[in-house]
Amino acid sequence: MENKRILIVEDEKAISDILVLNLDLAGFETICAEDGKQGLELALSENPDLILLDVMLPELDGFDVCKQFRAQNKLTPIIMLTAREEERDMVFGLDLGADDYMTKPFSVRELLARVNTNIRRGKTDASSEMGVRMGLNLGRITVDEEQGHVYKDEVIIDLTQREFALFLCLAKNPERVYAREDLMQEVWQYDYYGDVRVVDVAIRRLREKIEDDAASPNHIMTKRGMGYFFKL
Repeated sequence: MENKRILIVEDEKAISDILVLNLDLAGFETICAEDGKQGLELALSENPDLILLDVMLPELDGFDVCKQFRAQNKLTPIIMLTAREEERDMVFGLDLGADDYMTKPFSVRELLARVNTNIRRGKTDASSEMGVRMGLNLGRITVDEEQGHVYKDEVIIDLTQREFALFLCLAKNPERVYAREDLMQEVWQYDYYGDVRVVDVAIRRLREKIEDDAASPNHIMTKRGMGYFFKL
């Protein structure tokens, strides 16, 4: 089996070297960029399986890289790396389309757990066959689980891997209310070390893509004080 490739966009060489060493030992191939401009170019040209993206970078910061990469309809998982613990930075990165974030310093064990979990969520590229062959029929919304696609009115919706996994979890269990901690276990697949409000950000982004009116959703609903559920 071909080794998965990880793009590391990090301007601090000491940190980049540590990441390369440990990821190589874990069986991954690595590509490195020292600034945001080079990182964006490699992300678009090399088609990595996952991107580790520092926030504070020369040329383009990590937020700009993430925004421009997602603007190209690229769904590769992105884990943001930041030394800043302010909530606004975490939320901003997730709003731009990052799948996860880690605050420095972090342990190698935690890093590898996050990397493996996000790569397992990998799905077929959106350029694959577009026909819905199997999955869920939810009225105007249909899901092809095998291809990892969600359609609304027969038009494909560009979801990141994490957004697809979150939508599938809710849609396959309609009316079941999930607490945010439950969704972290089911979708993120690990005990989260950070703030479970990442779930709120992911839900908001999902509503913006799925619902006719994100402010007045018909399907992805909130049960006040309890969590989220899918309404048919």
